[in-house]
Amino acid sequence: MAILIDGKLTAAQIKERIKATVEQSVANGGKRPHLAAVLVGNDGASVTYVASKEKACADVGFDSTVIKLKEETSQDELLAVVKRLNENHDIDGIIVQLPLPKHINEQVVIKNIDYHKDVDGFHLANVGKMVLNMPGFLPATPFGILTLLKQYNIETRGKNCVILGRSNIVGRPMANLMSQKGILADCTVTMCNSKTKDIAYFTRNADIIIAAIGVPEFLKGDMVKQGVVVIDVGITRLPDSTKPKGYRIVGDVDFASVEPKASYISPVPGGVGPMTIVSLLENTLKSAQGKKLTWV
Repeated sequence: MAILIDGKLTAAQIKERIKATVEQSVANGGKRPHLAAVLVGNDGASVTYVASKEKACADVGFDSTVIKLKEETSQDELLAVVKRLNENHDIDGIIVQLPLPKHINEQVVIKNIDYHKDVDGFHLANVGKMVLNMPGFLPATPFGILTLLKQYNIETRGKNCVILGRSNIVGRPMANLMSQKGILADCTVTMCNSKTKDIAYFTRNADIIIAAIGVPEFLKGDMVKQGVVVIDVGITRLPDSTKPKGYRIVGDVDFASVEPKASYISPVPGGVGPMTIVSLLENTLKSAQGKKLTWV
């Protein structure tokens, strides 16, 4: 039976550490870290996610600001808001919640965030630092995955790591991070996508699989070998009339068939999800402290 990688518990422990650090800092005359989030429109998932970030800030003693803009807000109006936040010395971290309405260019907006406050880790400067293995902000989900690997003492050196998915938010940064030199890295990495032929060939030879392909229950038990480590990043609501809410939440891994063969596996929910928000808090704390930003 696999060991469950409990992101909810790990995140709670990290939040307690962050809270203690903030309380000590404030007692010594320091400022509270301040995270600002900008939400454009009323996308349900985005509204929920921003509310979760706001609550997490309160839990650890951060100040937080949420700026809600109408769906029809122009790109120039959004950039003006970002500029004000960049120039506000009380703000340590800035998030512009994605996705944005189609009439706004996400990359233009991200490029205009001060990279010193880019706690999402999406700015070109932070992406470049990650690729060069230099101190900078890591994207929150990859940061959270690395933290879980460290927490559970999972050996990565010399292992075959297969990453399912090539998004700029998870797949590509994870491929880079797992292939670098150092602790929690030194893997031989294969990144598969929807055009990869015979994905099962690669997953059956994997020691570590990071599933972020966006297809519910894609990875099946017959696609993995005994003892594999599985990190499930996916999250999808599937209709289920037997559930009180009328749906069930699943990941990109068919947990029932994969878990018996895995040595470690992250569940959905309760695995990677909680780590994404707590990693955002870690980045904001480091920004407020003015520390060199490394993930170890």
